[in-house]
Amino acid sequence: MTLRKPPTEIDRKLLLRIYGPNAEHLIDRSKELEVLKRLARKKIGPRLLGTFINGRFEQYLNARPLTPEELRDPEISRQIAKRMRELHEGIDLTIEERSAGPLLWQNWDKWVKLCKKIIEWLDEQITNPRKFPKSRAEAWRTRGLICGVPWSLFCKAVDNYRKWLEETYGGRESIRDHLVFAHNDTQYGNILRIEPAGESPLLLPANEHKQLVVIDFEYANANTPGLEFANHFTEWCYNYHDSTAPWACNAAAYPRPDEQRRFIRAYLQHHPDFSSPGSPTLTRNPLSVDGQKTNERVISDAKPTTLSGLGGLDPAPSPLASSLLDARQPRFSSSYTDLEKAHQRKLDAQVENLIRGTRLWRVANSAQWVAWGIVQAKVSGMEDDIEAQTLRAGENTERTASNDEAASSPSPKRPADILEMNGRQKESKGLEKDLEVKLNLEASRPPHDSETDGAGDEVSEEGEAEDEFDYLAYAQDRALFFWGDMLELGLVKEEELPGDLVERAKRISY
Repeated sequence: MTLRKPPTEIDRKLLLRIYGPNAEHLIDRSKELEVLKRLARKKIGPRLLGTFINGRFEQYLNARPLTPEELRDPEISRQIAKRMRELHEGIDLTIEERSAGPLLWQNWDKWVKLCKKIIEWLDEQITNPRKFPKSRAEAWRTRGLICGVPWSLFCKAVDNYRKWLEETYGGRESIRDHLVFAHNDTQYGNILRIEPAGESPLLLPANEHKQLVVIDFEYANANTPGLEFANHFTEWCYNYHDSTAPWACNAAAYPRPDEQRRFIRAYLQHHPDFSSPGSPTLTRNPLSVDGQKTNERVISDAKPTTLSGLGGLDPAPSPLASSLLDARQPRFSSSYTDLEKAHQRKLDAQVENLIRGTRLWRVANSAQWVAWGIVQAKVSGMEDDIEAQTLRAGENTERTASNDEAASSPSPKRPADILEMNGRQKESKGLEKDLEVKLNLEASRPPHDSETDGAGDEVSEEGEAEDEFDYLAYAQDRALFFWGDMLELGLVKEEELPGDLVERAKRISY
Protein backbone atom coordinates (compact mmCIF):
# COMPACT_ATOMS: atom_id res chain seq x y z
CA MET A 1 0.00 0.00 0.00
CA THR A 2 1.24 3.48 -0.92
CA LEU A 3 0.31 6.25 1.45
CA ARG A 4 -0.13 9.68 -0.08
CA LYS A 5 0.52 12.90 1.77
CA PRO A 6 -2.71 14.71 2.63
CA PRO A 7 -3.40 17.58 0.18
CA THR A 8 -2.35 21.02 1.34
CA GLU A 9 -4.57 24.07 1.34
CA ILE A 10 -3.05 25.07 -2.01
CA ASP A 11 -3.74 21.62 -3.48
CA ARG A 12 -7.43 21.99 -2.62
CA LYS A 13 -7.75 25.21 -4.63
CA LEU A 14 -8.57 25.42 -8.31
CA LEU A 15 -8.61 28.39 -10.65
CA LEU A 16 -11.85 28.96 -12.57
CA ARG A 17 -11.65 30.99 -15.76
CA ILE A 18 -14.84 32.25 -17.40
CA TYR A 19 -14.46 33.54 -20.96
CA GLY A 20 -15.82 36.99 -21.76
CA PRO A 21 -18.65 37.43 -24.29
CA ASN A 22 -17.78 37.46 -28.00
CA ALA A 23 -14.06 37.03 -27.36
CA GLU A 24 -13.98 34.55 -30.27
CA HIS A 25 -13.57 37.57 -32.57
CA LEU A 26 -10.05 37.88 -31.21
CA ILE A 27 -9.26 34.51 -29.68
CA ASP A 28 -9.67 31.04 -31.15
CA ARG A 29 -10.54 29.09 -27.99
CA SER A 30 -10.16 25.67 -29.61
CA LYS A 31 -6.60 26.51 -30.67
CA GLU A 32 -5.89 27.99 -27.26
CA LEU A 33 -6.94 24.75 -25.56
CA GLU A 34 -4.73 22.73 -27.91
CA VAL A 35 -1.82 24.99 -27.00
CA LEU A 36 -2.54 24.57 -23.29
CA LYS A 37 -2.54 20.79 -23.68
CA ARG A 38 0.84 20.92 -25.44
CA LEU A 39 2.20 23.15 -22.70
CA ALA A 40 0.85 20.83 -20.01
CA ARG A 41 2.66 17.86 -21.55
CA LYS A 42 5.88 19.87 -21.28
CA LYS A 43 5.05 21.12 -17.77
CA ILE A 44 5.03 24.75 -18.89
CA GLY A 45 2.56 27.11 -17.23
CA PRO A 46 -0.37 26.18 -14.97
CA ARG A 47 -1.83 22.69 -15.46
CA LEU A 48 -5.08 22.44 -17.40
CA LEU A 49 -7.51 20.46 -15.23
CA GLY A 50 -10.78 20.61 -17.12
CA THR A 51 -12.77 22.53 -19.71
CA PHE A 52 -16.38 23.43 -20.45
CA ILE A 53 -18.13 25.50 -23.12
CA ASN A 54 -17.26 28.99 -21.88
CA GLY A 55 -14.38 28.41 -19.49
CA ARG A 56 -11.90 26.06 -17.91
CA PHE A 57 -10.32 24.93 -14.65
CA GLU A 58 -6.60 25.41 -14.09
CA GLN A 59 -4.06 24.67 -11.43
CA TYR A 60 -4.09 27.31 -8.71
CA LEU A 61 -0.69 28.86 -8.10
CA ASN A 62 0.23 30.59 -4.88
CA ALA A 63 1.66 33.49 -6.81
CA ARG A 64 1.34 37.18 -7.56
CA PRO A 65 1.74 39.11 -10.83
CA LEU A 66 4.82 41.19 -11.38
CA THR A 67 4.65 44.97 -11.19
CA PRO A 68 5.69 47.41 -13.93
CA GLU A 69 8.74 48.34 -11.88
CA GLU A 70 9.85 44.72 -11.59
CA LEU A 71 10.14 44.35 -15.35
CA ARG A 72 13.00 46.85 -15.15
CA ASP A 73 14.79 45.11 -12.29
CA PRO A 74 18.05 43.74 -13.77
CA GLU A 75 17.89 40.34 -12.05
CA ILE A 76 14.18 39.81 -12.72
CA SER A 77 14.72 40.84 -16.35
CA ARG A 78 17.37 38.13 -16.71
CA GLN A 79 15.00 35.60 -15.17
CA ILE A 80 12.27 36.52 -17.65
CA ALA A 81 14.76 36.08 -20.49
CA LYS A 82 15.61 32.58 -19.26
CA ARG A 83 11.96 31.57 -19.05
CA MET A 84 11.39 32.96 -22.52
CA ARG A 85 14.25 30.85 -23.88
CA GLU A 86 12.80 27.75 -22.24
CA LEU A 87 9.43 28.37 -23.89
CA HIS A 88 10.96 29.00 -27.32
CA GLU A 89 13.02 25.81 -27.18
CA GLY A 90 10.63 23.68 -25.17
CA ILE A 91 7.71 23.61 -27.62
CA ASP A 92 8.01 22.42 -31.22
CA LEU A 93 6.03 24.20 -33.89
CA THR A 94 3.76 22.00 -35.97
CA ILE A 95 4.20 21.89 -39.72
CA GLU A 96 0.95 23.83 -40.09
CA GLU A 97 2.03 26.55 -37.65
CA ARG A 98 5.34 27.08 -39.39
CA SER A 99 3.85 27.11 -42.88
CA ALA A 100 1.17 29.63 -41.81
CA GLY A 101 3.88 32.14 -40.91
CA PRO A 102 3.94 34.63 -38.02
CA LEU A 103 0.76 34.69 -35.94
CA LEU A 104 1.02 38.47 -35.84
CA TRP A 105 0.15 38.77 -39.52
CA GLN A 106 -2.61 36.20 -39.18
CA ASN A 107 -4.10 38.35 -36.41
CA TRP A 108 -3.72 41.52 -38.46
CA ASP A 109 -5.41 40.01 -41.52
CA LYS A 110 -8.33 38.88 -39.37
CA TRP A 111 -8.72 41.93 -37.16
CA VAL A 112 -8.35 44.50 -39.96
CA LYS A 113 -11.64 43.31 -41.41
CA LEU A 114 -13.36 43.84 -38.08
CA CYS A 115 -11.81 47.31 -37.76
CA LYS A 116 -13.08 48.79 -41.02
CA LYS A 117 -16.67 49.67 -40.07
CA ILE A 118 -15.67 50.76 -36.58
CA ILE A 119 -12.83 53.04 -37.64
CA GLU A 120 -14.81 54.56 -40.52
CA TRP A 121 -17.63 55.46 -38.13
CA LEU A 122 -15.23 56.93 -35.59
CA ASP A 123 -13.28 58.97 -38.14
CA GLU A 124 -16.46 60.32 -39.73
CA GLN A 125 -17.54 61.59 -36.32
CA ILE A 126 -14.33 63.63 -36.20
CA THR A 127 -14.15 64.84 -39.81
CA ASN A 128 -17.83 65.85 -39.98
CA PRO A 129 -18.57 67.53 -36.61
CA ARG A 130 -21.61 69.40 -37.99
CA LYS A 131 -23.16 66.15 -39.14
CA PHE A 132 -22.50 64.61 -35.77
CA PRO A 133 -22.89 67.45 -33.21
CA LYS A 134 -22.05 65.40 -30.16
CA SER A 135 -20.29 66.58 -27.05
CA ARG A 136 -16.62 67.41 -27.47
CA ALA A 137 -16.24 66.30 -23.88
CA GLU A 138 -15.62 62.78 -25.15
CA ALA A 139 -11.82 62.55 -24.96
CA TRP A 140 -11.38 60.44 -28.08
CA ARG A 141 -12.92 63.21 -30.22
CA THR A 142 -10.27 65.70 -29.08
CA ARG A 143 -7.38 63.48 -30.14
CA GLY A 144 -8.10 63.57 -33.87
CA LEU A 145 -8.25 60.66 -36.29
CA ILE A 146 -7.87 57.33 -34.52
CA CYS A 147 -4.72 56.33 -36.42
CA GLY A 148 -3.54 59.88 -37.10
CA VAL A 149 -4.52 59.48 -40.76
CA PRO A 150 -7.55 57.98 -42.51
CA TRP A 151 -7.85 54.21 -42.00
CA SER A 152 -7.11 53.44 -45.65
CA LEU A 153 -3.77 55.26 -45.43
CA PHE A 154 -2.84 53.52 -42.19
CA CYS A 155 -3.54 50.13 -43.80
CA LYS A 156 -1.49 51.11 -46.85
CA ALA A 157 1.43 52.06 -44.59
CA VAL A 158 1.22 48.67 -42.85
CA ASP A 159 1.09 46.86 -46.21
CA ASN A 160 4.14 48.77 -47.49
CA TYR A 161 6.05 48.03 -44.28
CA ARG A 162 5.07 44.36 -44.47
CA LYS A 163 6.42 44.03 -48.01
CA TRP A 164 9.62 45.82 -47.04
CA LEU A 165 10.10 43.57 -44.03
CA GLU A 166 9.69 40.42 -46.14
CA GLU A 167 12.21 41.75 -48.68
CA THR A 168 14.62 42.56 -45.85
CA TYR A 169 14.39 38.98 -44.67
CA GLY A 170 14.83 37.56 -48.15
CA GLY A 171 11.26 36.34 -48.52
CA ARG A 172 8.51 34.69 -46.51
CA GLU A 173 10.27 31.34 -46.46
CA SER A 174 13.23 32.88 -44.66
CA ILE A 175 10.88 34.37 -42.05
CA ARG A 176 9.29 30.95 -41.53
CA ASP A 177 12.72 29.45 -40.94
CA HIS A 178 13.27 31.77 -37.98
CA LEU A 179 9.96 31.14 -36.23
CA VAL A 180 9.76 29.83 -32.67
CA PHE A 181 6.86 29.07 -30.37
CA ALA A 182 6.33 32.47 -28.74
CA HIS A 183 4.01 33.79 -26.04
CA ASN A 184 3.34 37.12 -27.79
CA ASP A 185 1.93 38.96 -24.76
CA THR A 186 4.54 39.04 -21.98
CA GLN A 187 3.22 42.07 -20.14
CA TYR A 188 3.77 42.27 -16.39
CA GLY A 189 0.28 41.01 -15.53
CA ASN A 190 0.90 37.80 -17.46
CA ILE A 191 4.05 36.91 -15.50
CA LEU A 192 3.50 35.49 -12.01
CA ARG A 193 6.03 34.95 -9.25
CA ILE A 194 5.38 31.85 -7.19
CA GLU A 195 5.89 32.38 -3.49
CA PRO A 196 7.54 29.12 -2.37
CA ALA A 197 7.46 28.01 1.22
CA GLY A 198 9.40 25.59 3.39
CA GLU A 199 12.23 23.74 1.65
CA SER A 200 10.99 24.21 -1.89
CA PRO A 201 13.61 23.51 -4.60
CA LEU A 202 12.54 26.80 -6.16
CA LEU A 203 14.49 28.51 -3.39
CA LEU A 204 17.77 27.14 -4.75
CA PRO A 205 19.77 29.82 -6.63
CA ALA A 206 19.86 27.74 -9.81
CA ASN A 207 16.06 27.48 -9.81
CA GLU A 208 15.18 31.01 -8.80
CA HIS A 209 14.12 31.99 -12.34
CA LYS A 210 11.63 29.11 -12.29
CA GLN A 211 9.65 30.97 -9.65
CA LEU A 212 8.35 32.95 -12.64
CA VAL A 213 5.38 31.42 -14.45
CA VAL A 214 3.90 32.86 -17.63
CA ILE A 215 0.12 32.65 -17.99
CA ASP A 216 -2.54 33.57 -20.59
CA PHE A 217 -1.43 31.81 -23.76
CA GLU A 218 -4.37 32.87 -25.96
CA TYR A 219 -2.01 34.64 -28.39
CA ALA A 220 0.78 32.04 -28.21
CA ASN A 221 1.94 30.62 -31.52
CA ALA A 222 4.60 31.03 -34.17
CA ASN A 223 6.51 34.32 -34.22
CA THR A 224 10.12 35.40 -34.47
CA PRO A 225 12.31 35.97 -31.38
CA GLY A 226 12.70 39.59 -32.50
CA LEU A 227 8.95 40.10 -32.36
CA GLU A 228 8.75 38.45 -28.94
CA PHE A 229 11.45 40.78 -27.64
CA ALA A 230 9.79 43.83 -29.24
CA ASN A 231 6.49 42.98 -27.59
CA HIS A 232 8.08 42.47 -24.18
CA PHE A 233 10.25 45.59 -24.36
CA THR A 234 7.26 47.73 -25.39
CA GLU A 235 5.40 46.44 -22.33
CA TRP A 236 8.01 48.26 -20.25
CA CYS A 237 6.24 51.42 -21.42
CA TYR A 238 2.88 50.57 -19.85
CA ASN A 239 1.33 50.73 -16.41
CA TYR A 240 -2.19 49.37 -16.82
CA HIS A 241 -3.00 50.28 -13.23
CA ASP A 242 -2.05 53.94 -13.52
CA SER A 243 -4.76 56.09 -11.94
CA THR A 244 -4.85 58.69 -14.74
CA ALA A 245 -3.82 57.10 -18.05
CA PRO A 246 -3.59 53.29 -17.84
CA TRP A 247 -3.76 53.13 -21.64
CA ALA A 248 -0.76 55.41 -22.29
CA CYS A 249 2.48 54.27 -23.90
CA ASN A 250 5.37 56.01 -22.14
CA ALA A 251 8.00 55.72 -24.86
CA ALA A 252 10.63 57.19 -22.54
CA ALA A 253 10.39 53.99 -20.48
CA TYR A 254 11.40 51.75 -23.39
CA PRO A 255 14.53 49.80 -22.38
CA ARG A 256 17.81 51.46 -23.26
CA PRO A 257 20.23 49.59 -25.57
CA ASP A 258 22.27 48.37 -22.59
CA GLU A 259 19.11 47.02 -20.93
CA GLN A 260 18.13 45.25 -24.15
CA ARG A 261 21.58 43.73 -24.45
CA ARG A 262 21.43 42.49 -20.87
CA PHE A 263 18.11 40.76 -21.55
CA ILE A 264 19.09 39.20 -24.90
CA ARG A 265 22.50 38.13 -23.59
CA ALA A 266 20.81 36.30 -20.69
CA TYR A 267 18.47 34.71 -23.22
CA LEU A 268 21.30 33.48 -25.46
CA GLN A 269 23.52 32.27 -22.63
CA HIS A 270 20.81 30.26 -20.91
CA HIS A 271 21.11 26.48 -21.34
CA PRO A 272 17.62 25.07 -20.67
CA ASP A 273 17.73 21.91 -18.59
CA PHE A 274 15.30 19.50 -20.22
CA SER A 275 16.91 16.36 -18.82
CA SER A 276 14.63 15.86 -15.81
CA PRO A 277 11.71 13.43 -16.19
CA GLY A 278 8.67 15.01 -17.80
CA SER A 279 10.56 18.13 -18.82
CA PRO A 280 10.49 19.48 -22.36
CA THR A 281 12.78 17.92 -24.92
CA LEU A 282 15.40 20.33 -26.19
CA THR A 283 14.59 21.41 -29.74
CA ARG A 284 17.03 23.36 -31.81
CA ASN A 285 16.15 26.14 -34.22
CA PRO A 286 15.58 24.70 -37.73
CA LEU A 287 18.62 26.59 -39.02
CA SER A 288 21.06 25.29 -36.42
CA VAL A 289 23.27 22.24 -36.16
CA ASP A 290 24.86 21.53 -32.81
CA GLY A 291 24.15 25.08 -31.77
CA GLN A 292 25.74 26.63 -34.85
CA LYS A 293 23.75 28.44 -37.54
CA THR A 294 24.06 26.95 -41.00
CA ASN A 295 22.93 30.00 -42.97
CA GLU A 296 22.64 32.92 -40.57
CA ARG A 297 21.61 36.24 -42.07
CA VAL A 298 23.24 39.25 -40.47
CA ILE A 299 21.77 42.74 -40.34
CA SER A 300 24.14 45.35 -41.63
CA ASP A 301 24.63 48.81 -40.15
CA ALA A 302 23.54 50.45 -43.41
CA LYS A 303 20.31 52.37 -43.92
CA PRO A 304 17.15 50.35 -43.17
CA THR A 305 16.20 50.04 -46.83
CA THR A 306 19.46 48.20 -47.54
CA LEU A 307 19.37 45.81 -44.61
CA SER A 308 20.43 42.35 -45.70
CA GLY A 309 18.41 40.32 -43.22
CA LEU A 310 17.05 39.83 -39.75
CA GLY A 311 18.65 37.68 -37.10
CA GLY A 312 16.83 34.65 -35.78
CA LEU A 313 17.44 32.44 -32.80
CA ASP A 314 21.01 31.23 -32.63
CA PRO A 315 21.02 28.79 -29.70
CA ALA A 316 23.87 29.00 -27.26
CA PRO A 317 26.27 26.06 -27.62
CA SER A 318 25.67 23.26 -25.15
CA PRO A 319 28.02 22.74 -22.21
CA LEU A 320 29.27 19.54 -23.88
CA ALA A 321 30.02 21.35 -27.13
CA SER A 322 31.87 24.05 -25.22
CA SER A 323 33.97 21.47 -23.41
CA LEU A 324 35.05 19.96 -26.75
CA LEU A 325 36.19 23.21 -28.31
CA ASP A 326 39.88 22.50 -27.70
CA ALA A 327 39.56 19.01 -29.13
CA ARG A 328 38.29 20.44 -32.41
CA GLN A 329 41.17 22.87 -32.81
CA PRO A 330 44.66 22.17 -34.18
CA ARG A 331 47.33 21.94 -31.50
CA PHE A 332 48.98 25.10 -32.76
CA SER A 333 45.68 27.10 -32.58
CA SER A 334 44.93 30.09 -30.39
CA SER A 335 45.23 29.94 -26.66
CA TYR A 336 42.27 29.36 -24.39
CA THR A 337 42.02 33.11 -23.84
CA ASP A 338 41.83 33.70 -27.58
CA LEU A 339 39.07 31.11 -27.87
CA GLU A 340 37.15 32.84 -25.12
CA LYS A 341 37.52 36.15 -26.91
CA ALA A 342 36.31 34.60 -30.15
CA HIS A 343 33.32 33.11 -28.36
CA GLN A 344 32.56 36.50 -26.79
CA ARG A 345 32.76 38.25 -30.18
CA LYS A 346 30.33 35.77 -31.64
CA LEU A 347 27.94 36.21 -28.73
CA ASP A 348 28.16 39.99 -29.07
CA ALA A 349 27.34 39.71 -32.78
CA GLN A 350 24.32 37.53 -32.03
CA VAL A 351 23.08 40.02 -29.44
CA GLU A 352 23.41 42.97 -31.83
CA ASN A 353 21.71 41.03 -34.61
CA LEU A 354 18.71 40.26 -32.42
CA ILE A 355 18.53 43.87 -31.20
CA ARG A 356 18.31 45.08 -34.80
CA GLY A 357 15.66 42.50 -35.60
CA THR A 358 13.75 43.54 -32.48
CA ARG A 359 13.64 47.13 -33.61
CA LEU A 360 12.31 46.24 -37.05
CA TRP A 361 9.56 43.96 -35.72
CA ARG A 362 8.47 46.67 -33.28
CA VAL A 363 6.46 48.35 -36.05
CA ALA A 364 4.45 45.19 -36.75
CA ASN A 365 3.86 44.68 -33.06
CA SER A 366 2.37 48.17 -32.72
CA ALA A 367 0.15 47.73 -35.78
CA GLN A 368 -1.29 44.52 -34.34
CA TRP A 369 -2.20 46.09 -31.00
CA VAL A 370 -3.66 49.20 -32.67
CA ALA A 371 -6.09 46.94 -34.51
CA TRP A 372 -6.75 44.98 -31.30
CA GLY A 373 -7.73 48.17 -29.48
CA ILE A 374 -9.99 49.40 -32.27
CA VAL A 375 -11.91 46.13 -32.44
CA GLN A 376 -12.72 46.43 -28.74
CA ALA A 377 -13.60 50.14 -28.76
CA LYS A 378 -16.79 51.03 -26.93
CA VAL A 379 -18.33 54.40 -27.75
CA SER A 380 -21.82 55.54 -26.88
CA GLY A 381 -24.18 55.24 -29.86
CA MET A 382 -21.64 53.55 -32.13
CA GLU A 383 -23.21 50.11 -32.22
CA ASP A 384 -26.69 51.42 -33.00
CA ASP A 385 -25.43 53.75 -35.73
CA ILE A 386 -23.37 51.05 -37.43
CA GLU A 387 -26.28 48.65 -37.23
CA ALA A 388 -28.58 51.21 -38.82
CA GLN A 389 -26.04 51.94 -41.57
CA THR A 390 -25.66 48.24 -42.28
CA LEU A 391 -29.43 47.77 -42.54
CA ARG A 392 -29.83 50.81 -44.82
CA ALA A 393 -27.04 49.56 -47.06
CA GLY A 394 -28.71 46.17 -47.19
CA GLU A 395 -32.06 47.73 -48.09
CA ASN A 396 -30.53 49.75 -50.93
CA THR A 397 -28.74 46.71 -52.29
CA GLU A 398 -31.86 44.59 -52.10
CA ARG A 399 -34.01 47.30 -53.69
CA THR A 400 -31.58 47.64 -56.61
CA ALA A 401 -31.36 43.88 -57.06
CA SER A 402 -35.13 43.57 -56.93
CA ASN A 403 -35.64 46.29 -59.51
CA ASP A 404 -33.09 44.73 -61.85
CA GLU A 405 -34.70 41.34 -61.49
CA ALA A 406 -38.20 42.75 -62.06
CA ALA A 407 -37.06 44.61 -65.18
CA SER A 408 -35.42 41.55 -66.73
CA SER A 409 -38.07 39.03 -65.73
CA PRO A 410 -40.53 37.91 -68.43
CA SER A 411 -43.29 37.79 -65.81
CA PRO A 412 -42.87 40.61 -63.26
CA LYS A 413 -43.24 39.65 -59.63
CA ARG A 414 -46.17 40.95 -57.68
CA PRO A 415 -45.32 43.66 -55.09
CA ALA A 416 -46.19 41.24 -52.32
CA ASP A 417 -43.67 38.72 -53.65
CA ILE A 418 -40.92 41.34 -53.76
CA LEU A 419 -41.67 42.48 -50.22
CA GLU A 420 -41.56 38.91 -48.99
CA MET A 421 -38.24 38.30 -50.74
CA ASN A 422 -36.75 41.51 -49.34
CA GLY A 423 -37.90 40.58 -45.88
CA ARG A 424 -35.99 37.30 -46.02
CA GLN A 425 -32.87 39.05 -47.32
CA LYS A 426 -33.02 41.61 -44.49
CA GLU A 427 -33.17 38.81 -41.99
CA SER A 428 -30.06 37.28 -43.56
CA LYS A 429 -28.27 40.64 -43.45
CA GLY A 430 -29.11 40.90 -39.80
CA LEU A 431 -27.37 37.60 -39.11
CA GLU A 432 -24.28 38.81 -40.98
CA LYS A 433 -24.35 42.00 -38.95
CA ASP A 434 -24.38 40.04 -35.71
CA LEU A 435 -21.28 38.14 -36.87
CA GLU A 436 -19.32 41.02 -38.34
CA VAL A 437 -20.24 44.16 -36.41
CA LYS A 438 -20.68 42.94 -32.85
CA LEU A 439 -18.53 45.34 -30.87
CA ASN A 440 -18.79 44.34 -27.21
CA LEU A 441 -15.58 42.36 -27.46
CA GLU A 442 -13.44 41.42 -24.52
CA ALA A 443 -10.02 39.81 -24.72
CA SER A 444 -7.04 39.23 -22.50
CA ARG A 445 -5.39 42.59 -22.03
CA PRO A 446 -4.99 44.52 -18.83
CA PRO A 447 -6.90 44.36 -16.64
CA HIS A 448 -7.66 40.76 -17.75
CA ASP A 449 -11.09 41.63 -19.00
CA SER A 450 -11.86 38.57 -21.14
CA GLU A 451 -11.66 36.18 -18.26
CA THR A 452 -12.26 36.19 -14.55
CA ASP A 453 -10.32 34.16 -12.04
CA GLY A 454 -13.48 33.53 -10.10
CA ALA A 455 -13.40 36.63 -7.97
CA GLY A 456 -15.57 38.63 -10.36
CA ASP A 457 -15.39 42.29 -11.30
CA GLU A 458 -15.06 44.93 -8.65
CA VAL A 459 -18.43 46.56 -8.08
CA SER A 460 -19.18 50.03 -6.74
CA GLU A 461 -21.77 50.84 -4.12
CA GLU A 462 -24.29 51.53 -6.88
CA GLY A 463 -23.75 48.02 -8.18
CA GLU A 464 -22.05 49.08 -11.42
CA ALA A 465 -18.70 47.79 -12.59
CA GLU A 466 -15.67 50.01 -12.25
CA ASP A 467 -14.61 52.08 -15.27
CA GLU A 468 -13.55 49.87 -18.13
CA PHE A 469 -10.18 49.99 -19.82
CA ASP A 470 -10.19 52.65 -22.57
CA TYR A 471 -9.32 50.53 -25.60
CA LEU A 472 -9.82 53.39 -28.03
CA ALA A 473 -7.38 55.64 -26.18
CA TYR A 474 -4.94 52.71 -26.14
CA ALA A 475 -5.24 52.32 -29.93
CA GLN A 476 -4.89 56.06 -30.59
CA ASP A 477 -1.82 56.32 -28.39
CA ARG A 478 -0.21 53.16 -29.77
CA ALA A 479 -0.65 54.49 -33.31
CA LEU A 480 1.69 57.35 -32.36
CA PHE A 481 4.36 54.78 -31.47
CA PHE A 482 3.78 53.08 -34.84
CA TRP A 483 4.32 56.32 -36.74
CA GLY A 484 7.36 57.20 -34.66
CA ASP A 485 9.07 53.98 -35.70
CA MET A 486 8.01 54.39 -39.35
CA LEU A 487 9.63 57.84 -39.35
CA GLU A 488 12.79 56.65 -37.59
CA LEU A 489 13.23 53.76 -40.02
CA GLY A 490 12.81 56.08 -42.99
CA LEU A 491 9.79 54.19 -44.28
CA VAL A 492 7.71 57.38 -44.35
CA LYS A 493 8.79 61.02 -44.67
CA GLU A 494 7.68 63.78 -42.35
CA GLU A 495 6.20 65.76 -45.25
CA GLU A 496 3.96 62.79 -46.06
CA LEU A 497 2.18 63.02 -42.70
CA PRO A 498 0.06 65.74 -41.08
CA GLY A 499 2.20 68.21 -39.15
CA ASP A 500 0.48 67.59 -35.83
CA LEU A 501 0.97 63.84 -36.21
CA VAL A 502 4.69 64.32 -36.82
CA GLU A 503 4.90 66.41 -33.65
CA ARG A 504 2.98 63.90 -31.53
CA ALA A 505 4.67 60.75 -32.90
CA LYS A 506 6.49 58.74 -30.23
CA ARG A 507 10.00 58.43 -31.63
CA ILE A 508 12.79 56.26 -30.26
CA SER A 509 16.11 56.30 -32.07
CA TYR A 510 17.15 52.80 -31.01
